[in-house]
Amino acid sequence: MGAITHIELGTVVAVGDAPKTGDCPFRNVARHVVTARTPEDGLQAIQAGSAGLVIVRESVPRDVALHFVRQVRSAAPHRPIVVLSEAPTVEEAILFVRHGASDYLAAPPDKEALRRAVALGAQGHNGDAAERFFAPECPPGLGIVGRSHGLRKALKTIHQVAENRCNPIMIVGETGTGKELAARAVHGLRGGSPENFVAVNCATLTANLLESELFGHVKGAFTGADRDKTGLFEMAGTGSVFLDEISEMPTALQARLLRVLQERQFRRVGGTETITCQATIIASSNRDLTAEAREGRFRRDLYYRLAVFPVHLPPLRDPDRRDDVPLLAEYFIETSHLPRAEQIAGLAPEARDRLLAHTWPGNVRELKNVVERALITEEADRVTADSLLFDAQDDPPETETAVPVPENDFSLETAERLFITRALRETGWQRTRAAALLGITRATLHAKLKRYKIRIPDRQSNPADVPSSSPPSSRRASRLQEAGV
Repeated sequence: MGAITHIELGTVVAVGDAPKTGDCPFRNVARHVVTARTPEDGLQAIQAGSAGLVIVRESVPRDVALHFVRQVRSAAPHRPIVVLSEAPTVEEAILFVRHGASDYLAAPPDKEALRRAVALGAQGHNGDAAERFFAPECPPGLGIVGRSHGLRKALKTIHQVAENRCNPIMIVGETGTGKELAARAVHGLRGGSPENFVAVNCATLTANLLESELFGHVKGAFTGADRDKTGLFEMAGTGSVFLDEISEMPTALQARLLRVLQERQFRRVGGTETITCQATIIASSNRDLTAEAREGRFRRDLYYRLAVFPVHLPPLRDPDRRDDVPLLAEYFIETSHLPRAEQIAGLAPEARDRLLAHTWPGNVRELKNVVERALITEEADRVTADSLLFDAQDDPPETETAVPVPENDFSLETAERLFITRALRETGWQRTRAAALLGITRATLHAKLKRYKIRIPDRQSNPADVPSSSPPSSRRASRLQEAGV
């Protein structure tokens, strides 16, 4: 095994015994080579310096090498890893790449393979983009962009639930916050392959179809069941089943899922054979499940069974995650495949300010759409405020009217008005979510908004009465039409 630090090439840290055929092949392209005989010494060398490339020598047993690759991926997520093997096989190459290796070479490597490895190391050492866009806690191979305090806290929780083998796992966050990415992060940190991560959106299937999808069915179980079907719980094996938007699961099916979580066993629809569920079950919801349980729409016992150690993904409007907004925008610009993106150098200051002023009810998904539109319409060398075209909202934009609160006013009406305003602010001025947070219907909330003369602000401006720099609505519609959006 080996690692190259300060690559250009600067220092090589070779872990494991030197090959019988000679010394480290990277000695000729490195200024300094340090040998570490054990993986533990190798990790210390990587953590002590700015390792640019990790080389896994052929003398290291496969299982030890795989474990070491995972350790390096955890300690230095963006460092490229090259595995050397005296008897390379396609199966082993796939296995090592799945566990985080960047390349898998025959030992000793030829000139072309050596050149490719050196290029990987140069990218690792000069990986400013990786260091800029991704937090150290970001699992390798997953584009969870952001370095804010809120996101790093969520990533730390993901590591904790993955390392402690929690099962089931609950991921909570608004639409567009990256719940499936978080689920894949847990799966990847546990060494799972992409093939045994299976996902299903509980909101898109009827109760019968969802039951068949999860548990499978036997031939003749119902009309149209002309053959046996393997369900996702069985298909995942020892991998992961991701139940997206579990709050939409029918109540009868929730009871059956609860039994699977408790007994770790199930039967196919119409079958008699008991099958053991070995998969990690990861559920997600963009709703407040405690409120759903209180209203009788979600089983309370299932909620407590799922929410052992919930992972909370903060929305972009959260103060602890707001710093990720311009970072995400820059990332979408740099990674866009649109032809115009190559001529865009980044964000203009006024565009950055306007992005930070927006409340982002659609979170990362909405932000990506806004950036893509800007790349279509922008004519300058940077994204300007005028090219930021936001989504039309369900409610017509209005200007917020601040209702003054007299001093020493302790009336219940004043308190109710303040609580309603607070709930609206907390939910990004989304009436449906605010009503759920307050425990009332949307119709009741609408009546109270009229009664207390509370108006929803333009969501393209800062809720704190900051004037919007957006173009008139007619101009915005025109630009959208021209862009074909």
